[in-house]
Amino acid sequence: MKKIYYLSTCDTNKRILKELNLPKDFIKQDLKINPVSEKELEELYQFSKSYEALINKRARLYNEHNLKDKVTKEADYKKLLLEHYTFLKRPILINENEIFIGNSKKVVAAAKESL
Repeated sequence: MKKIYYLSTCDTNKRILKELNLPKDFIKQDLKINPVSEKELEELYQFSKSYEALINKRARLYNEHNLKDKVTKEADYKKLLLEHYTFLKRPILINENEIFIGNSKKVVAAAKESL
């Protein structure tokens, strides 16, 4: 599978997409237009082995609802991820059998090298 989950309204995601210069065979999914489905979330879980790894703990909703102390189980993280697209850390790039989660320089560099 070759896919990237991103947010088209995010300047950081736009910059990373430009930097990665993805091949044409990549599927691009804008999370604001097409939020992640339960099936897609299960696929992401198979790669990451953790719903918590997929959570954007810097999301405004995460902080506004003070979820840091309330959410501790994988099932809780899964529920949040299905509830609203902003809880998903992004971008998430899947290149064959590798997954790259987030926008840190280290992750983006690793994703670029993988391509």
